[in-house]
Amino acid sequence: MPVRVTLDALIVRKGIKARDLAAEVGISETQLSLFRSGKVKGIRFRTLARLCAALGCRPGDLLDYDFDPADLARDEED
Repeated sequence: MPVRVTLDALIVRKGIKARDLAAEVGISETQLSLFRSGKVKGIRFRTLARLCAALGCRPGDLLDYDFDPADLARDEED
């Protein structure tokens, strides 16, 4: 998948524990772990906003994108 979650790098740079971040944001450690690993299909904007507020960052600091021409192809899910 060309969209990658870069939250781990930010957690390391900030020197915080994932457990503490999950508590501050109000999500379970399991939910945070799934997001960190990229195993989720989406995230609520409210959760994204809380992560950004807790980390003092912007959404682009948590996500990255590698261009893939296949992303422009229409599939049956659209």
